Amino acid sequence: MLDGFGVEYYDASSMPTLKKWAADGLFARVRGQMPAVTNTNNASICCGVPSRVHGITGNSYLNRETSQEDFMEDARLLMAPTLFQKAANRGLVSGLFTSKKKTASLLKAGTSLVVAAETPTPELAKRYGVAPNIYSIEINYWLWDVVIDQLARRKDLDVLYVHTTDYPMHMHAESEPESQAHLATLDQKLAEAARVAPDAAFYITADHGMHHKTRAWDLGKACARRDAPVRLAISAERDKYPKQHLGLGGIAWVYLRQARDAQRVADVIKSLAGVEKVLTRGEAATEFDLMPERIGDLVVTGDRDTVFGTLEQESEAMAATYRSHGSRYETAVPLIIRDVSRKLKAGTYRQNLDLTRSLYS
Repeated sequence: MLDGFGVEYYDASSMPTLKKWAADGLFARVRGQMPAVTNTNNASICCGVPSRVHGITGNSYLNRETSQEDFMEDARLLMAPTLFQKAANRGLVSGLFTSKKKTASLLKAGTSLVVAAETPTPELAKRYGVAPNIYSIEINYWLWDVVIDQLARRKDLDVLYVHTTDYPMHMHAESEPESQAHLATLDQKLAEAARVAPDAAFYITADHGMHHKTRAWDLGKACARRDAPVRLAISAERDKYPKQHLGLGGIAWVYLRQARDAQRVADVIKSLAGVEKVLTRGEAATEFDLMPERIGDLVVTGDRDTVFGTLEQESEAMAATYRSHGSRYETAVPLIIRDVSRKLKAGTYRQNLDLTRSLYS
């Protein structure tokens, strides 16, 4: 799972290894899940089912037991079996390799080996060197070096799930030299992985794309100033990595003080520049295939240029270098499969979660 690897990055990069796999194997342009954030899509890809089934509706949500905003990275929140649990039922051994520690805590069920480059063990640091900072391009290279070595050494590993970080995409557009160099290096790592494990099949997709955003709203402050106060407004994008996106994303959950406030609050939010839709809980659950119990009373989506979150004031103009995701405009991602053992048809792959839907089922 190449985090942030939207179709724009695929199209703008040469990546000869990946492009050859796409030409010789299976390639499809598919849709990621909404919200277009990492946790929802990682869970969907790893479980092969939508959020309505697995229950991970974003990076953040309102914990109704504590009445506090919380991060969705506890494995106990996952309500569907992972790829690793399905494999274990067949006596297969799985490894989870991720740049971000939040993925290790969310998807670890059923794994025999978990490596988080953000928090490597002393043994890993001794063998592979000190891992680069999570806010770096190089951490993805370190992770893939571990994967390649494990592929060469651990013949007992039957399935490996590899998840990079999208920090490079937050920092650099697809045409920038830094982005081109990052993806060229990842392509070289894929080639090396195939060389040390020539019998391996490679299933590749992404969680979301990335775009420059020009405008941000704090919906809680905006509603309060317009005589329509709400209980809480949450960016579904907010996680523990604020440096790269400032906790702002293209979709938000709004929790009402009282049910009767719904129309008034919706009318206020609809009047804000850049707001594309204001949906009720039921409408959003149906449209985006989400578990309704874990989203807001209202769900707000932005246009291509707009994000939501917590700000010092009700709205801000974003810097020219700011890039984020979360909206429907970041759901277009590539899907590539190199697997000579299976006859696959590109037409059966329409969503990124289709990558694993039939594996070990």
